[in-house]
Amino acid sequence: MISISRGLIALCAGACFFFAGGCDYLKQDMANQPKNKALSPSPFFEDGRSERPLVENTVARGSLANDELFVPKDSNNFPLPLNPALLERGEERYKIFCTPCHGLQGDGNGMVAMRGMKRPPTYHQDRLRQAPNGYIYDVMTNGFGQMLGYSAEIPPRDRWAIIAYIRALQLSRNAKVADLPAELREKLNQGGSSAPKPERSGTKDSAGGSE
Repeated sequence: MISISRGLIALCAGACFFFAGGCDYLKQDMANQPKNKALSPSPFFEDGRSERPLVENTVARGSLANDELFVPKDSNNFPLPLNPALLERGEERYKIFCTPCHGLQGDGNGMVAMRGMKRPPTYHQDRLRQAPNGYIYDVMTNGFGQMLGYSAEIPPRDRWAIIAYIRALQLSRNAKVADLPAELREKLNQGGSSAPKPERSGTKDSAGGSE
């Protein structure tokens, strides 16, 4: 009885070794297929390279500028006429897509940031005030950092409307009097000169003098 048990054990052990040894042969998955790794040499081509040069005029995926309002990242051009209608559209789209993170005033205090997510930079810092329009358009299109791209949700014209509104937000905190139109400067000067001066209270201190 003992010899039979030992024989069965030996038979099972032999079968295990047989199947284990044949696993590499029987397992035909993608890891074992004949292929060339990136930049590895290959005797198949005359130049010995497995990585083939790009065909002339090839455009990388995601690099095709397929909208007429595209500008390079370093460009400060604005491809649309600026008018009140565009700013109103930009304000509407900004409040829908941007305020959750960037806040109503563009200072990065949106509800998402207030609930613990990473706070985005304020639009009112020098770096973003001086950033080209093309940079902001690229970030809105392709995303940056934790921000995903909005190319599927926001059409190009609305992206530029949002950029116009962002510039208006930046200007609202950094505008100079000299940058205002003449009629607005005149109104500002008139308002400053005609404003009534606050009256001083005639209260007296304990020594009898007025404060």
